[in-house]
Amino acid sequence: MAQPAPSTLQPALGHTFREQQLLVRALTHSSLAYEQGIEGRQGEGTTPLREEDNEQLEFLGDAVLGLVVAEILFRRFPDLHEGEWTRLRASMVSRRHLAQVASTLDLGSYLRLGRGEDRGGGRKKSTLLANCVEAIIGALYLDGGLAPVAFFVNEYVVAPYVNDLRQALDRGVSLGDHKTALQELLQAQKTGPPDYVLKAESGPDHRKRFLVEVRVAAGSGLAKALARGVGTTKKRAEQEAARRAFEKLRKQTPARESLAEGSGS
Repeated sequence: MAQPAPSTLQPALGHTFREQQLLVRALTHSSLAYEQGIEGRQGEGTTPLREEDNEQLEFLGDAVLGLVVAEILFRRFPDLHEGEWTRLRASMVSRRHLAQVASTLDLGSYLRLGRGEDRGGGRKKSTLLANCVEAIIGALYLDGGLAPVAFFVNEYVVAPYVNDLRQALDRGVSLGDHKTALQELLQAQKTGPPDYVLKAESGPDHRKRFLVEVRVAAGSGLAKALARGVGTTKKRAEQEAARRAFEKLRKQTPARESLAEGSGS
């Protein structure tokens, strides 16, 4: 099947680009830009004719997305406090959530990939899809300012999910930034702050796996291990450890007594 033209994505985005090349760039992965640069060499010593990719737009879009989501949540839920807004926003801007948004828009079919990345299943990779959403947001901002960004973010990123996430938050479910959720829970229990310790790492440089343990000071002053998490980065491993610890403490009754008991064993 022929790849759809980037312009056919505009009705779904709710914006017609004055500068069409911005949308093309937002859909262009670095693998295609690199391949075209190699193929565009006309002889030794000449500069490759490399097409611009979406990495810089992704950087801009990430910042704009955070701002717009924060404003939407601020206006929609004035009864929440900062920590709750933070967890909702973290869930809305997460890689997993943005990849889901990309699937809704069928962005995979619009991605402009190099041949190798395309053959490797790049159109279904959650990281590439999430990055593309951020790049599109960056392109919308440069072409039309905050108005088209606000429409797009509310229509696809926030509105379809926010009520369910708010209900989950009210039920005490850990959302998005699990480290923040765990820290707030420990503060409410008047327990010391969590400490994240790297226990092990394995794998080659391009495919590392990290094992992190989260600890908290117990009654005797000794650190008690709450949970462990594994991830492809230290940050992801810490988030997974925090998620496990949060869920564990939520189930304990009473949680504060459980921590004190653990110190004497």
